[in-house]
Amino acid sequence: MAHRPVTLAVVIGAHGVTGEVRLKLFAEGLESLTAHKSFNDGALTLKSLRPGNNGAIARFAEISDRNAAEAARGTELTVPREALPPLAEGEYYHADLIGTMKRLPSGRSISITSPAPKFSTATHLPRSSPSVETQGRPIRSA
Repeated sequence: MAHRPVTLAVVIGAHGVTGEVRLKLFAEGLESLTAHKSFNDGALTLKSLRPGNNGAIARFAEISDRNAAEAARGTELTVPREALPPLAEGEYYHADLIGTMKRLPSGRSISITSPAPKFSTATHLPRSSPSVETQGRPIRSA
């Protein structure tokens, strides 16, 4: 499988004046981030992490003041797919499903063509088919 980074969080703004940033988490809990020391192929090194309103507050070695924290707004925190823990039977990482074909109970095939919406609890995947515009479908094990 080609190297496909997986987004675990995104910087949504600065917190204070010392370079801390507010994060929106896409993974389950702070543990999903603390399991990794660096993000974005080593460009960001996690120094500290704590719970925040609707997400987390983080400090990165490379972000030293509020201006740098504001400039980081919108930065996605990614790790290689290979760095994620293995899943139980019937569980899937969305990144593994992009570009695959799935067969509906009706027999019609669909493809998962784009990333899931960046909501903290994505329960639907975008899908497309030749005769139907892109729609969301529930995530279920076959």
